[in-house]
Amino acid sequence: MRAYERLLHYAAVNTTSYEDREGTPTSEGQFLLADLLAEEMRGLGMTGVYRDEHAYVYGFLPATEGCGEVTSLGFISHLDTVADCGGTDTHPQVVTDYDGGPIPLGTSGRILDPEVFPHLKDCVGKTIVTTDGTSVLGSDDKAGIAEIMTFCERLITEKRPHGRICVSFTPDEEIGHGAELLDIPAFGADLAYTVDGSSPCEITYETFNAASAKMVFTGFSVHPGYAKDKMINAMRVAMEADAMLPPDEVPARTEGRQGFYHLTGSSGHVTRAESHYIIRDHDADRFEERKRRMREIADRLNEKYGEGTVELTITDQYRNMAEVIRDYPQVVDLAEEAIRAVGLTPAAEPVRGGTDGAQLSFRGLPCPNLGTGSYAYHGYYEHAVAEEMDTCVEILLHLADAYVRACKGVR
Repeated sequence: MRAYERLLHYAAVNTTSYEDREGTPTSEGQFLLADLLAEEMRGLGMTGVYRDEHAYVYGFLPATEGCGEVTSLGFISHLDTVADCGGTDTHPQVVTDYDGGPIPLGTSGRILDPEVFPHLKDCVGKTIVTTDGTSVLGSDDKAGIAEIMTFCERLITEKRPHGRICVSFTPDEEIGHGAELLDIPAFGADLAYTVDGSSPCEITYETFNAASAKMVFTGFSVHPGYAKDKMINAMRVAMEADAMLPPDEVPARTEGRQGFYHLTGSSGHVTRAESHYIIRDHDADRFEERKRRMREIADRLNEKYGEGTVELTITDQYRNMAEVIRDYPQVVDLAEEAIRAVGLTPAAEPVRGGTDGAQLSFRGLPCPNLGTGSYAYHGYYEHAVAEEMDTCVEILLHLADAYVRACKGVR
């Protein structure tokens, strides 16, 4: 089975994760997909397969004969999908023999336009999997799951030599929880890769440092006719706080290694309001400065309106995995070798986001990120290129081969 066919199968399961819900996972659909995958893994002949109480799925391929000393490799993708654009009540469409023009997304009136997504101009004749314009596709990260499953199937059916292969699929990555409860000792990998990027040529190991910030504003309400020097409108204080942040340091005006503050949601009324932010920066010192700025804003507003007007909670989410990966050069070198083996030039660009691998790297499992052949994540225009997904599977196979050769001293 080709990887894109698996993607279509997995996309049928709604696995939206929800930041405002307690527990892990935050949706029942993640259990459904986890159980489906565990059953499929057993059917392939993988060993030690189980799904735990938090919907983490584990499965293994023992090292083949003569490869017992090869580095034990982990491969990880996440089950959940974002709540954006209606979540993943998904109705994919498959465009075969793509003609290079705009693709109507069902009857939604939305168009997947190669002028907006220029890489499509290189996809003429290929098969494109899109949404119908009413939800995300869920290829973030069901494409990665599909590729890992296809990779494992190929290792088994083609009887390819390999070291021990450890696979895990994690819940709630999109809300920052994906790596928290992964049992690293039980997983047993020496090194690992998340398969959660875009272009097949990607090898990413430099991420943002990340935190979330919640600001709660408490106002004071009186009749507006007699409010002079008395009323404190919590919503206006929230707007004042946002205006104190640098206007150009937002996602829409930054790129590369430039960090930002991102207002992800706000709500309220006169007496109480909330604002939710994410804070991002590749540089550790600038990241700390961004958090200090948020605290200074809260302090200044409390001084202006009275103590307790603003309550700020900052929660660190993940750190820049480059701090760890630089001590394990082979995890990048061998991935780049595998990418070159399929005729591509590796692209080690800093990722403007994070993956489970960022948390796992700091928990002791070095874990850079590989591409999936999927694009335009977190929106109606999310899509995957079937042939690029095939290429990603080949990269995983070449990667397993590279570790066997490295162990045996053959280059």
